[in-house]
Amino acid sequence: MSEHAVVVSPRGAQRWRRGHPWIYRSDVVSGTAQAGIVRVTDQRSRFIGRALWSPRSEIRLRLLTTDDTAIDPAWWAARLEAAHRRRAALDPPTSAYRVAFGEADALPSLIVDRYGEYAVVQLLSAGLETARDDVLDAVEQQLQPRGILLRNDASVRRHEGLPLAVEQARGEVPDSIPVHEGNIRYRAAPVTGQKTGAFLDQRQNRALVGAVAHGRALDLFCHDGLFALHMAAATTDVLGVDQSRAALDRAEGNAVWNGIDNVRWREGNVFDLLREWNDAGERFDTVVLDPPAFARDKASVPGALRGYREINRRALRLLSPGGHLFTASCSYHVGRDRFLAMLRDAAADAGRRVVLEQTCGQPADHPETLTVPETGYLKAVLLRVVGDSG
Repeated sequence: MSEHAVVVSPRGAQRWRRGHPWIYRSDVVSGTAQAGIVRVTDQRSRFIGRALWSPRSEIRLRLLTTDDTAIDPAWWAARLEAAHRRRAALDPPTSAYRVAFGEADALPSLIVDRYGEYAVVQLLSAGLETARDDVLDAVEQQLQPRGILLRNDASVRRHEGLPLAVEQARGEVPDSIPVHEGNIRYRAAPVTGQKTGAFLDQRQNRALVGAVAHGRALDLFCHDGLFALHMAAATTDVLGVDQSRAALDRAEGNAVWNGIDNVRWREGNVFDLLREWNDAGERFDTVVLDPPAFARDKASVPGALRGYREINRRALRLLSPGGHLFTASCSYHVGRDRFLAMLRDAAADAGRRVVLEQTCGQPADHPETLTVPETGYLKAVLLRVVGDSG
């Protein structure tokens, strides 16, 4: 692969020196029309690194290395091996986890998830797409999977000028893969499911909720029902709610597979049901709120905060004294401070005295890099209602 040169401004070079791997279009002085791996210099022709180059993206450059090492198959294999080694001990133990988390593992725009004997890969930039074969070879060498699936259907690829597709890249990855997560088993759907087949980033939080759950439990936006299944052993009964009938069918199948018979499933709109239960004076002892991202961009943050405040206010009203609420947001644009401020407002609106028992986030296989805030998106807290305010 021939190596092109890209020249960046002092401001662009400074971003790399300060630990952020992205250089934006506005800080590129000159480049090439061809996506790929490029040599990057400043305006004095001084070498500053090699990077993935996306000529149609707002994020033009994604740093690979600041030394003069060649980005060859051995380089990808070594980086992936280092990332995999960092996942040596996961808690709770699981057969499904993230092997490579893009920029957080110095493998920008690359996602590699392991589901038992199979791997699911996402190539999320035009520059990385040009290294497809080298990346897949590295995955094959490190994980030795029976099959590799490319889930290149993430909408971010549109910003790169890339098509969206799901492809069997090496071998054959089945539609359903059995996964164990602690004492719970479930079936991931790598070809058709959310993300790469399952929500791997809530694994530790599901174990936490399972440890504190008690009494009558509620799992809202339950998707495949994994929070509900983790709560089942410690509760009298659990109700899982989601708008997707297909998701609830998978959840019900997971419950049957685990021999769990104290979980019920209901198809419905969470906002509507919360209002209905508040009006009826319903009470629960454990509630989980794990909604989809309400804020897709900065412009949608005010509306997202109103939505989060509404569901958390009504969920807090449902809880009996001593009851727990686990509540999460996967909206990157809603930061921790704003999330906590929203919860304070929700507690005040609900008229409940609420204790913050634990702040939660991403598991070890989804590391957050301090100098790359984009790697930290999931924030969550465990709250306990101790009574009414006033």
